[in-house]
Amino acid sequence: MAARSKSSGWLVHVAVLFLVVLWVLPTFGLLVSSLRDKDLLTVSGWWSALTTTERNEVGRAAPVEEQLERDGKFVLSGNILEEQGGGRVTAFGARIQNPQEFAPGTTADLPSGGTLTIAEDGSYELVSPTRFEGRSPRIFYTAALPPKFTFANYYEVLTSEGLGQSFINSLTVTVPATIIPILIAAYAAYALAWMKFPGRPLILAAIVGLLVVPLQMSLIPLLRLYNDVGAFFGVPAKTYLGIWLAHTGFGLPLAIYLLRNYIAGLPTEVMESARIDGATDFEIFIRIVLPLSVPALASFAIFQFLWVWNDLLVAMVFLGQQSDQLVLTGKLRALLGSRGDNWEILTASAFVSIIVPLCVFFALQRFLVRGLLAGSVKGG
Repeated sequence: MAARSKSSGWLVHVAVLFLVVLWVLPTFGLLVSSLRDKDLLTVSGWWSALTTTERNEVGRAAPVEEQLERDGKFVLSGNILEEQGGGRVTAFGARIQNPQEFAPGTTADLPSGGTLTIAEDGSYELVSPTRFEGRSPRIFYTAALPPKFTFANYYEVLTSEGLGQSFINSLTVTVPATIIPILIAAYAAYALAWMKFPGRPLILAAIVGLLVVPLQMSLIPLLRLYNDVGAFFGVPAKTYLGIWLAHTGFGLPLAIYLLRNYIAGLPTEVMESARIDGATDFEIFIRIVLPLSVPALASFAIFQFLWVWNDLLVAMVFLGQQSDQLVLTGKLRALLGSRGDNWEILTASAFVSIIVPLCVFFALQRFLVRGLLAGSVKGG
């Protein structure tokens, strides 16, 4: 039995370690990708971020205004790797179809009649029998580029117009949409756990049934109901009140179910002693149940905050898509759409959007441990 228990313990540890790696590895890859140069992202994966990357490049020679006349010919010179921040040229070509035609240090004849010489360090010399006119000639080469990390992706996301307002909009939506369902659910959970009244089993069964109702199925009927009621009472549509009520409605079934199970497991002796001392249900709830339920309340607050903060669908339906109404997820989606396939914006946006949830998680973790200690019963 002892050997079997020990082997089971090892299996549990291995399974937990596997799950941790399974979640951490993609997140780490996303972080590395968000710090890489956007051009390198298109040719290699994040796992090659610390290795040299070889790719074909197209650059331009120095401006024609900088050309020099030497021995009756016109010369443009410079370093093609200057903008790349280092590296080495492994090959170059006279045509875009073959950027690896010549080895570094050799002189290539160009179709236009001139010659091109590129050294391994990127320095080049472009010679033409006639004066260079118009735009400077293009240079086709293959380069081995060193690892390159940058905060340019984050700078582009954080300096985008309207991001600050969308951040405030997300906080305005998320904080009340987290607090309101917790308050309502705590009262309801206590009533379902410790108060006796007709129809309590039916109400609990209805709450369990609501857990399986898809959000997408109930979203439009709920919006129509809100608009009809709002029109009757003169409440304008597309307000924060609507999205607060929507998130409260979608979050209440799970909150009541989880809190009810936790509160029902609290010591019966504590409740009976309080009633013998003359405490009312409200006093028992405020002074005993709430302090003992801090771990459950903190746990649900974490999940509800994450759900509301990362939500896009409900925010678009109940709040709108105007620039002054967009939440952070909507703004980042619009930013990504305006940049086409530049998915480096997506990697940086992902970490910008998880900053606040991470802060909330670690803050509530502290209160969660404190609540566990405060709820312990000392034996005597």
